[in-house]
This record gives sequence, structure tokens and C-alpha cells, in this order.
Amino acid sequence: MDLHVVGPLASPVERAAIESVVGPPAPGAGAHAARGGHAARERRHLLLPALHAVQSRVGWISQPALNEICRRLTIPPAEAYGVASFYALFSLTPRPPGIVHVCDDIACLASGAGELCVDLERTLGPAGTSGVDGRATWLRSPCLGLCERAPAALVSIAGDAPLEGVVAPADAAAIRGALEEAARGRAPVHGPAMVRVTVPQAGDPDLRLLARVGRVDPTSLDAYRASGGYEALTRALQLGPEGVIRELHAAKLVGRGGAAFPAGRKWEAVAAAPSRPHYLVCNADESEPGTFKDRVLMEEDPFAIVEAMTIAGVTTGCERGFLYLRGEYPLAGERIANAIDAARAGGFLGSNVMGRGTAFDIELWRGAGAYICGEETALFNSIEGKRGEPRNKPPFPVQVGLFGQPTVVNNVETLANVPLILLAGGQAYARIGTEGSTGPKLFCLSGNVARPGLYEVPFGATLGELLALGGGVADGRALQAILLGGAAGTFVGADQLAMPLTFEGTRAAGASLGSGVVMVFDETVDLRAILLRIAAFFRDESCGQCVPCRVGTVRQEELLSRLADGRPRGTRAQELRLFDDIAQAMRDASICGLGQTAAAAIGSALHGGLMG
Repeated sequence: MDLHVVGPLASPVERAAIESVVGPPAPGAGAHAARGGHAARERRHLLLPALHAVQSRVGWISQPALNEICRRLTIPPAEAYGVASFYALFSLTPRPPGIVHVCDDIACLASGAGELCVDLERTLGPAGTSGVDGRATWLRSPCLGLCERAPAALVSIAGDAPLEGVVAPADAAAIRGALEEAARGRAPVHGPAMVRVTVPQAGDPDLRLLARVGRVDPTSLDAYRASGGYEALTRALQLGPEGVIRELHAAKLVGRGGAAFPAGRKWEAVAAAPSRPHYLVCNADESEPGTFKDRVLMEEDPFAIVEAMTIAGVTTGCERGFLYLRGEYPLAGERIANAIDAARAGGFLGSNVMGRGTAFDIELWRGAGAYICGEETALFNSIEGKRGEPRNKPPFPVQVGLFGQPTVVNNVETLANVPLILLAGGQAYARIGTEGSTGPKLFCLSGNVARPGLYEVPFGATLGELLALGGGVADGRALQAILLGGAAGTFVGADQLAMPLTFEGTRAAGASLGSGVVMVFDETVDLRAILLRIAAFFRDESCGQCVPCRVGTVRQEELLSRLADGRPRGTRAQELRLFDDIAQAMRDASICGLGQTAAAAIGSALHGGLMG
């Protein structure tokens, strides 16, 4: 049945943007074909790219543009509006084409973001107002994944040739300069390469995951191959699917995104699944505050991620893979897109991978600012053109995943380990680290540390040793606390520096490795402000689907605000008991990990006496 959408027509510019994604109507097609029909309904997954196309061309998504997308893809307007309004990077109201997203999340907050925003309000006006000739403005933003260069900002300039860039570290003058450039229709000037700032260990011969960073041109397939690239894929094709999975089991590789599920078991389940087709998803939507490891891998060694995805695809019988990239990572997107195109042109992707008769290809899919889409089933819904809300489990993704089919989903760092395993052998890889935590591990060291950045150490290095690699607490100040695992992690004190950074070591200490965040706070930081920002983050990022999380995150923030203001209801002890009840309800009854861990870091701080 035809879907009629009533309302004003999209402008020619909006229609051109939409057609760049969904294609023009077929020549001679009637109104029904122009509006979609059954074929268009099967392309609902194009909704997110179509929204991106309009946003990046015009600067916001008008009702006529949304109506046109609904016509073309046969999507009910209420559903399309629900999707468009779900994501923070989309605007459904008019705004200037130039936008600067200024991070005021915990890593940036510890590095002066609060003062920066005050400066911007004084010089450019409140967030959201047109600060420069009506053509540009600034907005507060959750973590941008630039924590090693905090405070940070992301610049987006809509137009016929949309431009994006980052300002990091940022101050009011640098941001004003970026806004003035945006008002003139120009991208902000990029500084020199900051690889050594981001990866202080760059060039160290003992590195494995970061071995190419700063040494090999990340834009060149030839340079990648000269450094050993695609030897692992060759080995995978020689071993065959069973051989590759056997090596993963021997290596004891587990997921690096926080859940630590054995990768070999996941691949084995999908490879054996009778239902076809199978899909592969690389989860590159790292949005945990304080996390930037996947961004660095994609920016500085993108071909390794493409190769690893190809190995996973041919091993598990997937012919189609999706790399779901965080929307705030413009350089990573540029580098990954180039790597995919070069690999395809070189015969390493497509219908005949390396001439072996195996088909596998990759599509780059860009998120739009939703922390919840880091949860694997919410990510599936996002790709499918739905709101990024988690699904109940079971069934699990290896049984019913993307488009209802068996799906392998791994994050970037997990996949980056696969070529190492195949080239060294699973047993040799397992000898790195400890018995329970094998291989190298990436840690995102940020906050009040002398040399913040991405560090690679074997599992088993202690928290104190990692801190020493980063030069210790900056300016010789005293250590107040360290946040492990991000906003969903755990605060620990200076008495925990001997803790081994392993799954078993952190578990024994009542902490968690999470996504590899190690955020340092010195004696000058107001931890009450940090905790309030964490509470606000979870309140904002809850998708609202389930009551325990939707209500619990609000009640948690209210309680924390009362304690911070010195106005508890009853005694402090009574408030802590109420907090524990809220936290327990969220842990036990929330659909996904967001609600289940939303109280973890705050609870560790409250019970650890870090809030006074």
C-alpha cells in the first residue's frame, strides 16, 4: 500500500542530498515508485545515512526533508521522527551551518572545560545562540574521544562540501577562530600531526598493536603491505575457518570492549549457524567517557582493522560486514573509508578476495551521537533504521543479530589482535600477559597526568606502572583518585596502585577494566563536579526504553545533587541506603548494560568516601 505523506516539499538541495543516498527515482516511474513501495521498505536501513546527508548539507533536518525521506523509503513519519530525534548530532530545528561541539565531560572537566565554557558564554554568548554573524554557534557535548588532548572541541560545517575538524587542546581563542573560519565557510586550520602526543610510546620496537603508529603511512596500502600487512589474511586462507578458530581458542582472546567474552566461541557459533546470510559488525562506536583507543587504531592503522574484519568475515561465512563508526570521529572515518576503497581496488575486498573465490565486503556506517549504540543490539537497530534501543536477550546476536541473521560483533581493539594471533600462533600469543588475561592491552590514560595518551602494555602491568609510563601525576601534585573503566567503571584510590591490570586482578579488587580507561584526578579536582557530570551523562544517554534505567538515572542524579549541596533528605546514611536501593533496581531490572552499570562509578566514590 502506498504511503502518502502530507506536507511541504523538500527543497532541491534537500532532495539532492537524499538522492545521494537512496538514488533517484527510476526513469519513467510513477508516483508510487517515487514514494517507495516494497523495494523501498527493504531499504529502511538507509534512513540513518539519508538523515546524515541532509544534516551535513543543510545543517539541520527540516520537516519537508524528513517527509521526503519517508516518501522515498516508505517509513511512517512518526517512526522517522522518532529516529531523527534520537541522536544528539541531528537537529530538527533551524541552526547555523557552523557548529562547534565543546566537550564538558569528565576528562575535559578535569582539564579546564568548565572555565572554557564560562569564557565562551562571556565572549560568544550562551551555548546554542548564533555567535558569529548568525552562521556559527557552539554547543556543550559529552565526551568526544579526544581525552588525551583535553579540553577538546569538534567543528562541523554544513554545505555543498561539508567539512569537519577538531580543536584540541582548545581554548576560547582557538574556538573563536574556528567559529570565524566556519562563518567564512572554511574548515578550521589543522595543526601538525600529533601522533607523538596521542601515543607517547610511538616507535617503541616492543609494541605490537601500536607497532605501525608513527612509522607507517596510514593512507597507503603499499606501505601497509610492506610492513607485513595482509600476511595474516593469507595465513587465514591457508588455515581455513576451523584452523583460524582453533588459533583464537588457543590464544584465549576475549573481547576488549568491556564484556570480555571469548572471541573464538563467538566466531565458532556464527560459522556453524545454518541460517544465511551471516553478518559481521565491527563496533567502532566507542562512546565511554575517557575512551579513545579505537579512534587511534582507526586513524593510525586503518588497514589492519580492514584486514582483521576480512579475516573474521571469511572465517565465519559472512559476505557483508559493517563498520559502525562513532559520529564524532571525522578523521577515523576518512582513514577507514580510504582503506576500504584501497583494499577493494587491490583485490582484498569484494567478490573474489585475494583471488580465492571468497566474497566479503565492508560498508562504513556512521553513528550520530548516541552512547547507547555502543550496546551491540542497539547498534543493530541503528543500522536497520530504527531507534537505537537495546533488544532483550536471548536470542543472542550469534543466533539472531543484524537483520535477524547470525552476526559476529567485535570491537576495534579485539579485531586488531586477530592478525597478531595468526602471525605469531595462538599458543605464543597466550604466553603474553597472564594465564587469565592474555595478550597486549591498550589503556587510555587521561586526566591530571604528565603525559596522557594511549599506552600498550602486556596484561599484568600494575596500575602504578602504567601511571609511571605517563610520567605520574602532573605538576607533582598529590593523587586523589583514579577512575578505571570510564563512567561505567570504578573509582580507586592511591592505595590501589599495586593492582595488576588484568581481568582477574581488577575483579579481586572490586573494580573493572571496562574499556581500558585510566583517568587520573589530582588533589585540585572537585570530585563532586565529576560525579554530578557522570550522573548527568547517564540521565541524558539513557534511551528511555525501560523504567529502571529511565527513572533510576534521574533519581540517582537528584540524590547526588542533594548530597553535593549538603541538603540530604534525612541523614547521609539514609541517602546512601536509598542510593543503594536505586542502584540495585537498575542492576537487576535494566534491559542493558547502561542501566546495569550507571551507578557503578558513583557508588564506588560514595562508599569510598570520595565525596566528603
